[in-house]
Amino acid sequence: MTVPMIVPLSAVCLLAAPAAASPAAAPRDPVGGPQLAGRGIVLNRAPGVPALPKLKFSSYLVADADTGEVLAAKDPHGQYLPASTLKTLTSATLVTKLDPNRLVRPSQKACDVEGTKVGLTPSMQYKVSDLFHALMMMSANDAAVTLAEANGGMRKTIADMNAEAKYLHADDTLAASPNGLDVDYGLNIRTQHTSAYDLVLFLREAMKSPQFRTYVQATQFQFPAPPTKKERKKHKKVGGYPIYTHNKLLPGQKYGYKGMLGGKNGYTVHAQQTYVAEARRDGHTIIVSVMHGESSPFQAGAKLLDWGFAARGKVQPVGTLAAPGNAQAKKHADGESGGVLPGTSLDSSGGSSALVWEIGGGTAGALLAIGVLFAVYRRRRRHPLPSPAGNIGPGGGVGPSGNVRSVQNPGPAGSTGNSGNTENYAGSYNDGPYDSYDDGSYNDGSYNDGAR
Repeated sequence: MTVPMIVPLSAVCLLAAPAAASPAAAPRDPVGGPQLAGRGIVLNRAPGVPALPKLKFSSYLVADADTGEVLAAKDPHGQYLPASTLKTLTSATLVTKLDPNRLVRPSQKACDVEGTKVGLTPSMQYKVSDLFHALMMMSANDAAVTLAEANGGMRKTIADMNAEAKYLHADDTLAASPNGLDVDYGLNIRTQHTSAYDLVLFLREAMKSPQFRTYVQATQFQFPAPPTKKERKKHKKVGGYPIYTHNKLLPGQKYGYKGMLGGKNGYTVHAQQTYVAEARRDGHTIIVSVMHGESSPFQAGAKLLDWGFAARGKVQPVGTLAAPGNAQAKKHADGESGGVLPGTSLDSSGGSSALVWEIGGGTAGALLAIGVLFAVYRRRRRHPLPSPAGNIGPGGGVGPSGNVRSVQNPGPAGSTGNSGNTENYAGSYNDGPYDSYDDGSYNDGSYNDGAR
């Protein structure tokens, strides 16, 4: 009798062995060109090209979205925790697949997910378009899980996300959640990561959808909820409350940026500040991303956008944005489960317990297990492995010098409130740190946006 071999892993949806190249394979240039292999600032200096802004971020990228030219970057292919910027990949994967008018009822697990929530309840059905508004405007993790459920479940959606990343040539990306949460799902930089380069690919692809542009350009939206007692007396069947954008570069916001088309910010204790955004001025579109920083992602994004508009047409590009890939990869992205091993699952309630994958016994099973472990090792080639506690250092990788708490503090108000509509009323979301920005500094100790 063949005894199955059990391989415990702390992540979900790691790529299967066939995705791993042979250890003896010749090295290839990074996606976008050889200059983008640089770990520091990558820039072709020339007369008339303005100096890059000095930013306290471990990684960033500036590109001309119209031509696909990468104008400048810093560690563009370095792998970092994405926080809620991963929701751009979730959207790129799902926005054209799910009917915006379809009604979806969330599970209790979706409603109970950690971090920032819009306040869903299983007693209601929500339009897919409502869920996308909550996802991209206020980074609602419950909306992310509900959209994943509408797509066939967490496991399938994460498989689709990784297939979409492959189709876009986002080779630095390994998605293991639809919302960017990390420690709440037992994830770390080994088991969920992306890069500044890949974030730009995700947003550029998502922005092709008119529906997505509607979601990321909205600054206020009336989100449906069960009617209050007062509303029921007036025979109203549906109540609601306003939700607001977290993108402070949109028009009318604190750092409103002329020509801002949309973007997504993110934050977790481990990922720190992340952001990706696109703006258009004078007939030209610039797209930027920043990862792993402690200062304002909006101010950093605005500075890079300013530089991009000033430098385009003058600076020699350092690389290119990859065009989307082949039909087979897109076939997987549109619904096949390629990209994960059979039998994996993700508990939408979170938790950090190791998942167990059952792989057939014998030589084939052993080789598959070794291949999976090698795939993980190979994906972490850019950063050393973290210590068991998952300590993350100041450089954006992992290391003993950057010990951080493994518990993410949602702040005094968290995502709960007393609206009388649902337990998690977005109206009481703790937005305080947005109002405590200082030019050049951003005190974000308790801010819960991004994956939180």
